Amino acid sequence: MASAAQPKAASVLGKSRRITIKVGSSLLARPTDERRQWLASLASDLAALRDDNRQIVIVSSGAVALGREILGLRSSSRLDHKQAAAAVGQPLLMAAWREAFADVPTAQLLLTIGDTEARRRWLNARATLTALLDRGVIPIVNENDSVATEELRYGDNDRLSARVAQMVTSDLLILLSDVDGIYDADPVKTPGARRFECIEAIDEKLRSCATGKSSSGLGSGGMTTKIEAAAIAQASGCATIICSGRGDHPVRDVAEGRVGATLITARQSARGAYKSWIAGSLAPNGALVVDDGAAAALRTGKSLLPSGVRSVTGEFDGGACVLVKTEAGENVGQGLIRYSAVEARTIAGKRASDIEAALGYTRGDELIHRDDLVVRND
Repeated sequence: MASAAQPKAASVLGKSRRITIKVGSSLLARPTDERRQWLASLASDLAALRDDNRQIVIVSSGAVALGREILGLRSSSRLDHKQAAAAVGQPLLMAAWREAFADVPTAQLLLTIGDTEARRRWLNARATLTALLDRGVIPIVNENDSVATEELRYGDNDRLSARVAQMVTSDLLILLSDVDGIYDADPVKTPGARRFECIEAIDEKLRSCATGKSSSGLGSGGMTTKIEAAAIAQASGCATIICSGRGDHPVRDVAEGRVGATLITARQSARGAYKSWIAGSLAPNGALVVDDGAAAALRTGKSLLPSGVRSVTGEFDGGACVLVKTEAGENVGQGLIRYSAVEARTIAGKRASDIEAALGYTRGDELIHRDDLVVRND
């Protein structure tokens, strides 16, 4: 249980500027009028955060559950039936969110596991999400169930939400569930089971507290997947709140301390974790040699533009980790490059405005964006 010195869910929510929130199938598969009222209350909570200059990403389940109703496939577990239900249910799901948010702009993104594991696709998805957030749009993400295979799909949106939170460097991941947190025993079977208010370390003892699948039977996750999602988020510098979403205004209630929840703290900032991953976990696949002006600009926090690049060594795809060096051989840093080696050689030394003419397309003005670059301090 949390001590007086440990943070509370409400305080962490109050300080978080970029928030990813996951909404499970069991919360959306309700009678139409009840679902509409509940979604409107949640959208009101999130719109209020947005108006407070927070950035919100939603990872929403529910397409399969809604599509099954239309197709009469509620009891079928066949993959092709699930995919057909997802295809029917996805526009219904987005229509429900669109109605709930009224005048707040939203966008739909369908992702597969490959989009979060292949680095080039990861960077593309991240750039899209960032562009939407910077323009005040609330992205609504779901797994692309209509095309994902059984071997490659996430199978639950808890872990997908953690990967999305990692992708956009969220400060906080909120997992709305049909239970109000993690308990030391199954609260349904064990009267007096205690809810953890704050967890700092995810270990095997905590994992043993997981109680299996959602009590509703509608979702494909459970407390086990929520704990694993929290572990992914924690390693990415993102805190996690697991709380009940059954009542109206579930996020507002957490923010005001009206309901119980479990907070899993972050080990460091999301930005710090991301930079540490680039600096310490990735082997460079090539190098860019830059002029002294570009090197000086990078050391002041600027992005690397093609105009400052003198040469490119190695063979790599877009999204690869590359070193950045001066013409004298000094190591400036390393980062994730948006362009392949072939593309980088084509545009090296050119102005950003000339990229599209040189390649026939553009992946952005920067070869390496400052957010994807770690600069050496020595």
